[in-house]
Amino acid sequence: MQDSAFAIFIAFGCIWILMGVIAVITLLKSDAQQIQFGKWGLIVGIPILIPIVLGIIYQLVRPLILQHL
Repeated sequence: MQDSAFAIFIAFGCIWILMGVIAVITLLKSDAQQIQFGKWGLIVGIPILIPIVLGIIYQLVRPLILQHL
């Protein structure tokens, strides 16, 4: 039962991330600007994305590791 609740939580989190990305792209395109990410965009984006990706990978791999123990 806990796994299904976690899956729902992750699904809604992914939906919110997707909505945020679409909102930023829409905001940038509304000024007829070309979308580009410079050095500062990467400095801000990478520390946000790395923990999210590592957390999702850990939760996907953890059950596989626990099965073998």
